[in-house]
Amino acid sequence: MKIKICGLCRREDVDYAISEGADYIGIILYKKSPRYVDPERAVNLIKDISNAKKVAVMVNPNIDLALDMLNRGFDFIQLHGDEDYEFAEKIGIERVIKAFRIKEETPKIEKVWKKAHAILLDTYKKDSYGGTGQTFNWNIACQIREEGFRVFLSGGLNPLNVIHAIEKVKPFGVDVSSGVELKPCMKDKKLVSEFIRKVKELKHD
Repeated sequence: MKIKICGLCRREDVDYAISEGADYIGIILYKKSPRYVDPERAVNLIKDISNAKKVAVMVNPNIDLALDMLNRGFDFIQLHGDEDYEFAEKIGIERVIKAFRIKEETPKIEKVWKKAHAILLDTYKKDSYGGTGQTFNWNIACQIREEGFRVFLSGGLNPLNVIHAIEKVKPFGVDVSSGVELKPCMKDKKLVSEFIRKVKELKHD
């Protein structure tokens, strides 16, 4: 069970999440996000980190910027917008996490996305690309996982519901942002620790 702490803006939060056992850290490079980090600062946030996977979260990015982030230390690009598979292939499909925002019905996800590192399922909200703090119908996530996709479950997760989410969906990993923060761009160390601890304890049951 992989743990991704997303929406990190401060190096102290990055280091703390990793020290507590996060497997992936997510830095958001989407200007309209309250957790936006500019490219130069994003590169500095991940400098010299080798014990966690670094994910640059982007929404309909310029291909040159996406490739530049990979060349400068990020392991994966999370495509959180309307990007198609052709765009992902230009980046390198094995280095892509593709996000799908879930409404009330199960979306038809093309099987070619199984070639990506993973897909991420998040809650749909008009004019918002993630960070909503809202869950969606996890039965939909179960259906998609049963189709053979490697799924990161996101959307409204927090220390109180993550165990139930994992037991129900059995995803590849869980992704949290707003559920472990004091405010956008400032994580709550206690909540980060509690979230990670609960996931890791469940792994050993």
